[in-house]
Amino acid sequence: MRKVSFVLLALALLCGAALAACGGSDDETTGPAIEEIDLATLGDDVDVETVAAIRQNPAVFLLDVREPDEYAAGHIPSITLIPSGEVADRLAELPRDKEIIVTCRTGNRSAQVASMLRDQGFTNVHNMTGGIVAWQEAGYPVEQ
Repeated sequence: MRKVSFVLLALALLCGAALAACGGSDDETTGPAIEEIDLATLGDDVDVETVAAIRQNPAVFLLDVREPDEYAAGHIPSITLIPSGEVADRLAELPRDKEIIVTCRTGNRSAQVASMLRDQGFTNVHNMTGGIVAWQEAGYPVEQ
């Protein structure tokens, strides 16, 4: 009986370790995986967890609308900088065939830019709520 209990305990520990290993993730996100998020269901506002999960999806374009000095102090890796005051003159640089996630420091300027882009006919624009401040508070990577 004691031998059977030991074998069952060992088996349970092995199964638990195998399940934990299978459930792990190599990416930087703690939220849903890229495959789990249907980009067509994104709302006007998206949280940093969602952006972290989809930011490397080739159908997503990240746009930082802060000023160059703010961007230099820290930004999301691989994000494109177009300061908010220049966006209207640089619309041709924005893809119409991708989901555009707009961010700034706290989400205010980016919300205004997202609204302006929608007024210009972009139908795939989303504001990242909380901006780079929320991104950093959540522990996501920043480049300088």
